[in-house]
Amino acid sequence: MAAAPAVAADAVLPSLASNAKRGVTPRTRSALLFAGLAVALVAGIVISAGAGQLPVPPHEVWNSLLRGLGLSDAPEALPNTDSALWNIRFPRIAMALLIGAALAMAGTVMQAIFANPLAEPGVVGVSSGAALGAAAAIVLGWTAFGDWVTAVAAFAAGLGATLVVYLASRAGGRTEVVTLVLTGIAINAFAGGALAFLTFIGDTGSREEIVFWQLGSLNGARWPEVAVMLPLVIVAGTAALLLGRTLDLFSLGERGARHLGVRVEAVRIVSIVVVAVLVCSAVAFAGIIAFVGLIVPHLMRMVIGPAHRPLLVASALGGAVLLLFADLAARTMVPMADLPIGMLTSIIGGPFFFWLLRRTRRRSGGWG
Repeated sequence: MAAAPAVAADAVLPSLASNAKRGVTPRTRSALLFAGLAVALVAGIVISAGAGQLPVPPHEVWNSLLRGLGLSDAPEALPNTDSALWNIRFPRIAMALLIGAALAMAGTVMQAIFANPLAEPGVVGVSSGAALGAAAAIVLGWTAFGDWVTAVAAFAAGLGATLVVYLASRAGGRTEVVTLVLTGIAINAFAGGALAFLTFIGDTGSREEIVFWQLGSLNGARWPEVAVMLPLVIVAGTAALLLGRTLDLFSLGERGARHLGVRVEAVRIVSIVVVAVLVCSAVAFAGIIAFVGLIVPHLMRMVIGPAHRPLLVASALGGAVLLLFADLAARTMVPMADLPIGMLTSIIGGPFFFWLLRRTRRRSGGWG
Protein backbone atom coordinates (compact mmCIF):
# COMPACT_ATOMS: atom_id res chain seq x y z
CA MET A 1 0.00 0.00 0.00
CA ALA A 2 2.96 2.33 0.52
CA ALA A 3 3.55 2.49 -3.23
CA ALA A 4 0.20 4.10 -3.99
CA PRO A 5 1.12 7.66 -2.86
CA ALA A 6 4.28 7.40 -4.93
CA VAL A 7 2.14 6.66 -7.99
CA ALA A 8 0.14 9.83 -7.43
CA ALA A 9 3.29 11.86 -6.84
CA ASP A 10 4.95 10.44 -9.95
CA ALA A 11 1.89 11.41 -11.97
CA VAL A 12 2.16 15.03 -10.81
CA LEU A 13 5.88 15.78 -10.52
CA PRO A 14 6.76 15.53 -14.24
CA SER A 15 4.04 18.05 -15.05
CA LEU A 16 5.26 20.38 -12.31
CA ALA A 17 8.83 20.08 -13.49
CA SER A 18 7.96 20.84 -17.10
CA ASN A 19 5.89 23.85 -16.06
CA ALA A 20 8.71 25.09 -13.84
CA LYS A 21 11.07 24.97 -16.80
CA ARG A 22 8.68 27.16 -18.75
CA GLY A 23 8.53 29.63 -15.87
CA VAL A 24 4.90 28.88 -14.92
CA THR A 25 4.51 29.11 -11.15
CA PRO A 26 1.96 26.97 -9.26
CA ARG A 27 -0.04 30.09 -8.38
CA THR A 28 -0.18 31.17 -12.01
CA ARG A 29 -1.16 27.68 -13.11
CA SER A 30 -3.98 27.58 -10.56
CA ALA A 31 -5.20 31.03 -11.56
CA LEU A 32 -5.25 30.05 -15.22
CA LEU A 33 -7.11 26.84 -14.44
CA PHE A 34 -9.81 28.51 -12.35
CA ALA A 35 -10.21 31.31 -14.88
CA GLY A 36 -10.56 28.80 -17.70
CA LEU A 37 -13.10 26.74 -15.76
CA ALA A 38 -15.11 29.86 -14.88
CA VAL A 39 -15.22 30.96 -18.53
CA ALA A 40 -16.16 27.46 -19.66
CA LEU A 41 -18.89 27.30 -17.01
CA VAL A 42 -20.50 30.59 -18.03
CA ALA A 43 -20.20 29.78 -21.73
CA GLY A 44 -21.64 26.32 -21.17
CA ILE A 45 -24.65 27.69 -19.28
CA VAL A 46 -25.44 30.21 -22.02
CA ILE A 47 -24.94 27.70 -24.85
CA SER A 48 -26.89 24.96 -23.11
CA ALA A 49 -29.78 27.31 -22.30
CA GLY A 50 -29.95 28.52 -25.88
CA ALA A 51 -29.62 25.18 -27.68
CA GLY A 52 -32.57 22.91 -28.39
CA GLN A 53 -35.74 22.62 -30.43
CA LEU A 54 -36.49 26.25 -29.54
CA PRO A 55 -33.25 28.16 -30.25
CA VAL A 56 -32.73 31.10 -27.92
CA PRO A 57 -30.00 33.70 -28.64
CA PRO A 58 -27.51 34.45 -25.84
CA HIS A 59 -28.80 37.96 -25.15
CA GLU A 60 -32.34 36.61 -24.71
CA VAL A 61 -31.06 33.97 -22.29
CA TRP A 62 -29.56 36.79 -20.24
CA ASN A 63 -32.74 38.86 -20.42
CA SER A 64 -34.86 35.89 -19.35
CA LEU A 65 -32.57 35.32 -16.40
CA LEU A 66 -32.94 38.96 -15.35
CA ARG A 67 -36.73 38.83 -15.79
CA GLY A 68 -36.93 35.70 -13.65
CA LEU A 69 -34.94 37.39 -10.90
CA GLY A 70 -37.12 40.51 -11.08
CA LEU A 71 -34.27 42.70 -12.35
CA SER A 72 -35.73 43.52 -15.76
CA ASP A 73 -39.13 44.19 -17.30
CA ALA A 74 -38.02 43.85 -20.92
CA PRO A 75 -40.59 41.91 -22.99
CA GLU A 76 -39.87 38.49 -24.47
CA ALA A 77 -38.33 38.70 -27.94
CA LEU A 78 -39.61 35.19 -28.71
CA PRO A 79 -42.90 33.66 -27.51
CA ASN A 80 -42.66 31.00 -24.78
CA THR A 81 -38.99 31.78 -24.15
CA ASP A 82 -39.33 32.24 -20.39
CA SER A 83 -41.51 29.16 -20.06
CA ALA A 84 -39.03 26.96 -21.95
CA LEU A 85 -36.02 28.29 -20.08
CA TRP A 86 -37.36 28.41 -16.53
CA ASN A 87 -39.46 25.24 -16.60
CA ILE A 88 -37.20 22.97 -18.64
CA ARG A 89 -33.69 24.17 -19.42
CA PHE A 90 -32.60 26.11 -16.33
CA PRO A 91 -33.54 23.33 -13.86
CA ARG A 92 -31.80 20.81 -16.10
CA ILE A 93 -28.68 22.98 -16.20
CA ALA A 94 -28.79 23.39 -12.42
CA MET A 95 -29.02 19.61 -11.95
CA ALA A 96 -26.10 19.06 -14.35
CA LEU A 97 -23.96 21.50 -12.38
CA LEU A 98 -24.86 19.98 -9.01
CA ILE A 99 -24.47 16.36 -10.10
CA GLY A 100 -21.19 17.00 -11.90
CA ALA A 101 -19.76 18.83 -8.91
CA ALA A 102 -20.99 16.16 -6.48
CA LEU A 103 -19.54 13.23 -8.43
CA ALA A 104 -16.19 14.95 -9.00
CA MET A 105 -15.80 15.92 -5.33
CA ALA A 106 -16.75 12.40 -4.27
CA GLY A 107 -14.07 11.00 -6.57
CA THR A 108 -11.48 13.38 -5.15
CA VAL A 109 -12.23 12.28 -1.59
CA MET A 110 -12.17 8.59 -2.57
CA GLN A 111 -8.79 8.95 -4.24
CA ALA A 112 -7.48 10.68 -1.13
CA ILE A 113 -8.57 8.10 1.44
CA PHE A 114 -7.48 5.22 -0.81
CA ALA A 115 -4.22 7.04 -1.67
CA ASN A 116 -4.71 5.97 -5.27
CA PRO A 117 -5.59 8.12 -8.33
CA LEU A 118 -7.46 5.16 -9.85
CA ALA A 119 -10.09 4.99 -7.08
CA GLU A 120 -13.68 6.09 -7.77
CA PRO A 121 -16.89 6.24 -5.70
CA GLY A 122 -18.34 2.97 -7.01
CA VAL A 123 -15.65 1.07 -5.11
CA VAL A 124 -17.69 1.20 -1.88
CA GLY A 125 -20.87 -0.08 -3.51
CA VAL A 126 -22.84 3.15 -3.46
CA SER A 127 -23.80 3.17 -7.16
CA SER A 128 -24.75 -0.51 -7.35
CA GLY A 129 -26.73 -0.22 -4.12
CA ALA A 130 -28.62 2.79 -5.46
CA ALA A 131 -29.38 0.93 -8.69
CA LEU A 132 -30.74 -2.01 -6.71
CA GLY A 133 -32.97 0.29 -4.65
CA ALA A 134 -34.32 2.02 -7.74
CA ALA A 135 -35.00 -1.31 -9.45
CA ALA A 136 -36.83 -2.63 -6.38
CA ALA A 137 -39.05 0.45 -6.29
CA ILE A 138 -39.83 0.09 -10.00
CA VAL A 139 -40.49 -3.66 -10.08
CA LEU A 140 -42.31 -3.97 -6.75
CA GLY A 141 -44.46 -0.92 -7.43
CA TRP A 142 -43.70 0.99 -4.23
CA THR A 143 -45.83 4.11 -3.87
CA ALA A 144 -44.99 5.35 -0.36
CA PHE A 145 -43.40 8.59 -1.60
CA GLY A 146 -45.41 9.14 -4.76
CA ASP A 147 -43.36 10.41 -7.69
CA TRP A 148 -40.28 10.54 -5.44
CA VAL A 149 -40.28 6.84 -4.60
CA THR A 150 -37.54 5.80 -7.04
CA ALA A 151 -35.23 8.61 -5.95
CA VAL A 152 -35.84 7.92 -2.25
CA ALA A 153 -35.28 4.18 -2.69
CA ALA A 154 -32.08 4.76 -4.66
CA PHE A 155 -30.74 7.22 -2.09
CA ALA A 156 -31.54 4.97 0.88
CA ALA A 157 -30.20 1.81 -0.79
CA GLY A 158 -26.97 3.57 -1.80
CA LEU A 159 -26.37 4.73 1.76
CA GLY A 160 -27.27 1.26 3.05
CA ALA A 161 -24.83 -0.46 0.71
CA THR A 162 -22.04 1.88 1.78
CA LEU A 163 -22.82 1.21 5.45
CA VAL A 164 -22.74 -2.56 4.84
CA VAL A 165 -19.38 -2.30 3.07
CA TYR A 166 -17.89 -0.30 5.92
CA LEU A 167 -19.25 -2.46 8.75
CA ALA A 168 -18.35 -5.70 6.99
CA SER A 169 -14.76 -4.55 6.43
CA ARG A 170 -14.27 -3.28 9.97
CA ALA A 171 -12.38 -5.51 12.41
CA GLY A 172 -10.71 -4.72 15.70
CA GLY A 173 -11.96 -1.15 15.66
CA ARG A 174 -10.34 -0.28 12.33
CA THR A 175 -10.60 -0.85 8.61
CA GLU A 176 -7.99 -1.44 5.94
CA VAL A 177 -8.13 -0.12 2.40
CA VAL A 178 -7.65 -3.58 0.87
CA THR A 179 -10.51 -4.99 2.94
CA LEU A 180 -12.75 -2.08 1.94
CA VAL A 181 -12.02 -2.69 -1.74
CA LEU A 182 -12.61 -6.45 -1.52
CA THR A 183 -15.80 -6.01 0.48
CA GLY A 184 -17.00 -3.41 -2.04
CA ILE A 185 -16.38 -5.89 -4.86
CA ALA A 186 -18.46 -8.49 -3.04
CA ILE A 187 -21.33 -6.05 -2.41
CA ASN A 188 -21.20 -4.85 -6.01
CA ALA A 189 -21.42 -8.46 -7.22
CA PHE A 190 -24.39 -9.20 -4.94
CA ALA A 191 -26.18 -5.99 -5.97
CA GLY A 192 -25.56 -6.80 -9.63
CA GLY A 193 -27.06 -10.27 -9.23
CA ALA A 194 -30.07 -8.96 -7.33
CA LEU A 195 -30.57 -6.27 -9.98
CA ALA A 196 -30.50 -8.92 -12.71
CA PHE A 197 -33.10 -10.96 -10.81
CA LEU A 198 -35.42 -7.96 -10.45
CA THR A 199 -35.00 -7.21 -14.14
CA PHE A 200 -35.88 -10.85 -14.93
CA ILE A 201 -39.08 -10.93 -12.88
CA GLY A 202 -40.28 -7.47 -13.94
CA ASP A 203 -42.69 -6.86 -16.78
CA THR A 204 -41.65 -5.24 -20.05
CA GLY A 205 -42.35 -1.71 -18.85
CA SER A 206 -40.36 -2.23 -15.65
CA ARG A 207 -37.42 -3.69 -17.55
CA GLU A 208 -37.28 -0.75 -19.90
CA GLU A 209 -37.49 1.71 -17.01
CA ILE A 210 -34.66 -0.06 -15.14
CA VAL A 211 -32.43 -0.13 -18.21
CA PHE A 212 -32.93 3.55 -19.01
CA TRP A 213 -32.49 4.53 -15.35
CA GLN A 214 -29.13 2.78 -15.29
CA LEU A 215 -28.03 4.60 -18.46
CA GLY A 216 -28.40 7.93 -16.65
CA SER A 217 -30.31 10.99 -17.82
CA LEU A 218 -31.19 14.51 -16.74
CA ASN A 219 -34.39 14.51 -18.77
CA GLY A 220 -37.30 15.69 -16.66
CA ALA A 221 -35.22 17.59 -14.09
CA ARG A 222 -37.35 20.10 -12.19
CA TRP A 223 -36.85 22.77 -9.53
CA PRO A 224 -38.16 20.66 -6.61
CA GLU A 225 -35.41 18.13 -7.30
CA VAL A 226 -32.84 20.92 -7.42
CA ALA A 227 -34.16 22.22 -4.09
CA VAL A 228 -33.68 18.78 -2.50
CA MET A 229 -30.22 18.15 -3.93
CA LEU A 230 -28.72 21.61 -3.36
CA PRO A 231 -28.51 21.48 0.46
CA LEU A 232 -27.14 17.91 0.37
CA VAL A 233 -24.33 18.94 -1.98
CA ILE A 234 -23.59 22.10 0.01
CA VAL A 235 -23.37 20.28 3.34
CA ALA A 236 -21.35 17.32 2.03
CA GLY A 237 -19.12 19.56 -0.10
CA THR A 238 -18.41 21.83 2.86
CA ALA A 239 -17.50 18.79 4.97
CA ALA A 240 -15.12 17.64 2.23
CA LEU A 241 -13.43 21.06 2.13
CA LEU A 242 -13.03 21.04 5.92
CA LEU A 243 -11.30 17.65 5.60
CA GLY A 244 -9.01 18.96 2.87
CA ARG A 245 -5.82 19.51 4.85
CA THR A 246 -6.29 16.27 6.76
CA LEU A 247 -6.66 14.40 3.48
CA ASP A 248 -3.31 15.86 2.38
CA LEU A 249 -1.66 13.86 5.16
CA PHE A 250 -3.08 10.59 3.83
CA SER A 251 -0.51 10.80 1.03
CA LEU A 252 2.06 9.92 3.70
CA GLY A 253 0.30 6.63 4.34
CA GLU A 254 -1.81 5.66 7.33
CA ARG A 255 1.15 5.20 9.64
CA GLY A 256 2.63 8.58 8.75
CA ALA A 257 -0.73 10.28 9.18
CA ARG A 258 -1.19 8.69 12.61
CA HIS A 259 2.25 9.89 13.70
CA LEU A 260 1.15 13.42 12.82
CA GLY A 261 -1.92 13.13 15.04
CA VAL A 262 -4.57 12.28 12.44
CA ARG A 263 -7.41 10.09 13.70
CA VAL A 264 -7.30 7.96 10.59
CA GLU A 265 -10.34 5.82 11.31
CA ALA A 266 -12.57 8.77 12.20
CA VAL A 267 -11.49 10.66 9.08
CA ARG A 268 -12.15 7.59 6.95
CA ILE A 269 -15.66 7.18 8.39
CA VAL A 270 -16.55 10.83 7.78
CA SER A 271 -15.04 10.71 4.28
CA ILE A 272 -17.02 7.63 3.31
CA VAL A 273 -20.24 9.23 4.60
CA VAL A 274 -19.47 12.39 2.60
CA VAL A 275 -18.87 10.32 -0.54
CA ALA A 276 -22.06 8.34 0.00
CA VAL A 277 -24.20 11.48 0.41
CA LEU A 278 -22.70 13.16 -2.66
CA VAL A 279 -23.03 10.12 -4.91
CA CYS A 280 -26.45 9.03 -3.63
CA SER A 281 -27.91 12.51 -4.13
CA ALA A 282 -26.61 12.48 -7.72
CA VAL A 283 -27.59 8.91 -8.60
CA ALA A 284 -31.04 9.20 -7.04
CA PHE A 285 -32.12 11.87 -9.51
CA ALA A 286 -30.06 11.06 -12.61
CA GLY A 287 -29.25 7.34 -12.56
CA ILE A 288 -25.76 5.93 -13.05
CA ILE A 289 -23.29 8.43 -14.52
CA ALA A 290 -19.90 6.78 -14.71
CA PHE A 291 -16.31 8.05 -14.81
CA VAL A 292 -16.92 11.67 -13.76
CA GLY A 293 -15.51 10.88 -10.32
CA LEU A 294 -12.45 9.30 -11.91
CA ILE A 295 -11.62 11.58 -14.83
CA VAL A 296 -12.07 15.04 -13.36
CA PRO A 297 -10.04 14.74 -10.10
CA HIS A 298 -7.14 13.17 -11.95
CA LEU A 299 -7.07 15.89 -14.62
CA MET A 300 -7.28 18.66 -12.02
CA ARG A 301 -4.50 17.04 -9.97
CA MET A 302 -2.25 16.94 -13.04
CA VAL A 303 -2.66 20.71 -13.42
CA ILE A 304 -2.64 22.18 -9.90
CA GLY A 305 -1.08 19.42 -7.80
CA PRO A 306 -2.31 17.27 -4.92
CA ALA A 307 -3.30 19.87 -2.26
CA HIS A 308 -6.90 18.86 -1.56
CA ARG A 309 -8.66 22.12 -0.76
CA PRO A 310 -7.93 23.77 -4.13
CA LEU A 311 -8.23 20.36 -5.77
CA LEU A 312 -11.74 19.87 -4.41
CA VAL A 313 -12.84 23.29 -5.65
CA ALA A 314 -11.26 22.71 -9.06
CA SER A 315 -12.82 19.25 -9.28
CA ALA A 316 -16.26 20.63 -8.43
CA LEU A 317 -15.97 23.24 -11.20
CA GLY A 318 -14.49 20.73 -13.63
CA GLY A 319 -17.19 18.16 -12.91
CA ALA A 320 -19.90 20.77 -13.37
CA VAL A 321 -18.41 21.86 -16.71
CA LEU A 322 -17.96 18.28 -17.93
CA LEU A 323 -21.50 17.20 -17.13
CA LEU A 324 -22.97 20.44 -18.47
CA PHE A 325 -21.37 19.90 -21.89
CA ALA A 326 -22.09 16.16 -21.79
CA ASP A 327 -25.78 16.92 -21.22
CA LEU A 328 -25.69 19.50 -24.00
CA ALA A 329 -24.32 16.83 -26.33
CA ALA A 330 -26.94 14.35 -25.13
CA ARG A 331 -29.73 16.81 -26.01
CA THR A 332 -28.42 18.00 -29.36
CA MET A 333 -26.37 15.23 -31.03
CA VAL A 334 -29.43 13.40 -32.35
CA PRO A 335 -32.38 15.52 -33.56
CA MET A 336 -35.63 14.98 -31.65
CA ALA A 337 -33.93 12.56 -29.24
CA ASP A 338 -32.36 12.67 -25.77
CA LEU A 339 -29.34 10.39 -25.47
CA PRO A 340 -28.54 8.86 -22.06
CA ILE A 341 -25.85 11.01 -20.49
CA GLY A 342 -24.34 8.06 -18.63
CA MET A 343 -23.71 6.40 -21.99
CA LEU A 344 -21.75 9.43 -23.21
CA THR A 345 -19.61 9.71 -20.08
CA SER A 346 -18.81 6.00 -20.32
CA ILE A 347 -17.81 6.31 -23.98
CA ILE A 348 -15.47 9.16 -23.03
CA GLY A 349 -14.33 7.71 -19.72
CA GLY A 350 -13.53 4.18 -20.87
CA PRO A 351 -10.69 5.15 -23.24
CA PHE A 352 -9.46 7.75 -20.74
CA PHE A 353 -9.29 5.12 -17.99
CA PHE A 354 -7.34 2.82 -20.31
CA TRP A 355 -4.90 5.65 -21.04
CA LEU A 356 -4.64 6.39 -17.33
CA LEU A 357 -3.82 2.76 -16.53
CA ARG A 358 -1.08 2.66 -19.16
CA ARG A 359 0.31 6.02 -18.05
CA THR A 360 0.40 5.00 -14.41
CA ARG A 361 2.02 1.67 -15.24
CA ARG A 362 4.64 3.33 -17.44
CA ARG A 363 5.56 5.98 -14.87
CA SER A 364 5.71 3.53 -11.93
CA GLY A 365 7.74 0.95 -13.87
CA GLY A 366 5.10 -1.78 -13.50
CA TRP A 367 2.49 -2.87 -10.99
CA GLY A 368 4.65 -5.07 -8.82
